[in-house]
Amino acid sequence: MTDWLVLLLAIIAGMALGIFFFGGLWWTVRHGLSMRFPALLFPASLLLRLGVTVVGFYLVADGDWRRLIACLVGFMLARWLVSRWTRGQAENMADEQVEQRWN
Repeated sequence: MTDWLVLLLAIIAGMALGIFFFGGLWWTVRHGLSMRFPALLFPASLLLRLGVTVVGFYLVADGDWRRLIACLVGFMLARWLVSRWTRGQAENMADEQVEQRWN
């Protein structure tokens, strides 16, 4: 494979890892307090998300610093995308809570 295609695949893999990590964080925060054992859910979620992400970075990099940087770029892009998407979700949830209080 050519170098640019490998780097593009590393960016896509980084985005997938970022969506998993930050999407999982959003899910944990949103649903964590309504769970039966939130004190176990939060650290378990952190360990799972970190483990998958670190192993994913290791596998994608395969000893090449350029792949590692490309994966990191994809990861940061996914962070930006997930935070933009969840900001809209949080605003909608806040609006619904205000409406419920006044009705």
